[in-house]
This record gives sequence, structure tokens and C-alpha cells, in this order.
Amino acid sequence: MKQQLIRGVVIDWTLIREDSYLRRIEAIGGLEQIDFAGPVTFFVGENGSGKSTLLEAIAIACGFNPEGGTRNYRFSTHDSHSGLYEAIRLIRGGRPVKWGYFLRAESFYNVATQEEEYSRGPGGIPQHFHEQSHGESFLTLIQTSFREGGLYLLDEPEAALSPQRQLTLLTEIHRCAQGGAQFLIATHSPILLGLPGAEILSFDSGRIHPCRYEDTGSYQVTEMFVNHREQLLRRLLEED
Repeated sequence: MKQQLIRGVVIDWTLIREDSYLRRIEAIGGLEQIDFAGPVTFFVGENGSGKSTLLEAIAIACGFNPEGGTRNYRFSTHDSHSGLYEAIRLIRGGRPVKWGYFLRAESFYNVATQEEEYSRGPGGIPQHFHEQSHGESFLTLIQTSFREGGLYLLDEPEAALSPQRQLTLLTEIHRCAQGGAQFLIATHSPILLGLPGAEILSFDSGRIHPCRYEDTGSYQVTEMFVNHREQLLRRLLEED
């Protein structure tokens, strides 16, 4: 396995305002350093736990556009990103980042629109994302942009994918990682989280910590629903 592109990040909180909401995110506030143990690292946790906020900040610190795309994308439809990226210092590995992609499910429509503009230029190859379903466009992106040796930051990539297509994504992640790519992924998908050998970092319980696959909320809730569906629904719906 090739050396990682990014071994970790350091956060300098003196560069963050005292009244910033970032300090109130329990798992992130006061975090000084986080290290990545392997080529694939998953961020897991409840909504609002800070995983997407940290992933976004790392992506911007790496030179990616806040709304997504490659490091060549330079556009903005709505500036909603936090200032956390300004306080982040990357701990780089022994190889430079030559190619990568920042995929945000929530803003992919904007990226697809911008891609149409960029593809009109010299040498552009249009992908026609808007002519495909949301899930199909995600798969087109995966199959055309994921390469061995690249850096990929994915925020809830499962959002538009069926369970079968999530398995396709899992195999692409594995293939690229075997070829030296590195992935940082915020996800709720119990399918993606099952990737063998991946590092899982939980943002729950007020701190970022390593977590076993079977201890993730995504796995536990899914396992409970599949194996005890009638009991679970009866209890939930009766309470409602």
C-alpha cells in the first residue's frame, strides 16, 4: 500500500473567534489534532455531530471548492461554509495530491451545472449530468473521476444511490484505495461502512474516537430493523 496523501490535520483554535458556533460542536470544539490510520477513513455520527463540518474544512484546506468538484472548480452559488478551514494545517504524506474530488450530495446540482460550463471550453468533455437521474449522475462521476492515487472527500455519497449502487461505489473505493488513493467519507450507510479494513471514526459521545463497524448506529439500527422489524415498528407506532 502506498503512503497516504494526508496523514492528519492540526487545528489552531486561536484562529477561531471565541463566539464561533464551531466551539459549541462537542466533538470538534477544542480538537487539536486528528490522524488518519489508513487509505479509507469514515466519519460517522448523528446529524449535527460535526462530521460534515470537519470534512468540508479539510476539503477547502486541501484546495477544493467549498461546494464540491475538483481543485480546478472555482464558483460559488451560496457561501455557507464555516471558517474552520482557516485554522486547519494539513499533515501531508510523502506524495503530493495530483488529482482528487470533493463530492457533496447536497450541492451536486450546482457542481453539475458548473461542469456544463467548464466542458464548453477547449478540451472539455461534457458528462451531461443533468440529463441523468441523480443516482446515475453520481455513478457517472464515480466511474469517470475516481482514479488510483487520488484524494477523494465524500459527504454522504450514498444519498442518491440504491443499495445495489452503493455496493458499486464500495467496490470502486476499494479498487482505488488498493492503487494508492485516499478517501475521507462522511456517511450513514451501513453498506459503505462495511468496507474491510477501513478506519471508522465516530463523532458521537462528545469526542472523535475509533469505532467498530458493529458499534456504529447505522449498523445497529439497520440490524434491529431487519431482524426485529415487527416489534420495532409496533413499539414506535404505538408510542406515536
